Amino acid sequence: MSSSSTVWWEGAEKTRVLIAPDSGCGGNKPGELLTLRHPKSENGTCYFFSNGMLQELQWFKQSYGSWLLGDYISEDGSLYMATPVDPVFILLPIFDEARMKKGEDLGKFRQLDEILFVEGYPGYQQLLPVAEKCMDIVCQTQEVGSMKFYRLDNSKVLAWLSCKAYCLRRTLPELDKNYAAQDEKQTLVDAVSIVGEYLRTEPWLKLLYDHLGLEFVDPTMKETNMENLSTANENNTSSSNSLQEKAKKKPGKQTKQAQVETGSKNIRDMFSRACKKKC
Repeated sequence: MSSSSTVWWEGAEKTRVLIAPDSGCGGNKPGELLTLRHPKSENGTCYFFSNGMLQELQWFKQSYGSWLLGDYISEDGSLYMATPVDPVFILLPIFDEARMKKGEDLGKFRQLDEILFVEGYPGYQQLLPVAEKCMDIVCQTQEVGSMKFYRLDNSKVLAWLSCKAYCLRRTLPELDKNYAAQDEKQTLVDAVSIVGEYLRTEPWLKLLYDHLGLEFVDPTMKETNMENLSTANENNTSSSNSLQEKAKKKPGKQTKQAQVETGSKNIRDMFSRACKKKC
């Protein structure tokens, strides 16, 4: 593929292939694989950094078949995809911690090389040129001689996040007709939820909901409710099956009657509870 280059990465299991933008054109140095903290989970996540663009790596594997990648065939159906991500999302937690804010205190101004020194994650040092270009939008800055100091600013962060959410709200109806059928407020809620995939719940996601005048929806509670619903359905199904087995053991006509009535009642209750929880 003329517009891409192959980068090999030694994974835990085997060597895999990453198809990424060609980083060799125009004398630019090759792309680098950086391990950085994910802005939401804080887990170590691999990113591909090339020509000033940061891309998050995701691994996909088909349960069957294979991929045809130019002249290369991935026989086990696995490959890495690189998705561009705004570096401000990745740097936001680091700059938040670096100001060492306490209570109502606004925190400290610090130089970029200090902020990007993160123990255990040397990859942040490679992002210094990117931070110089993009972090002014969410930071207050001070210059002393040739030195420049940065301090994250809450109002600037919320303005930037709001812009992201509104841009996404305009885009979603163009991507999916289901979004076009719902009102703008609900689409904005969906947009904030998507933006929230790269935000810590405390403080940024909550602050963004408040800033936009929306009711906060804790994504972790939504996941918990779905898990509880699934568990309840499994328990009800198990209970129904158990009662049916007991009914089968009873003699005569009573067996048939007990099986139908008990099973029917439990199935109705199961769907009734599931509907109530969904509402």
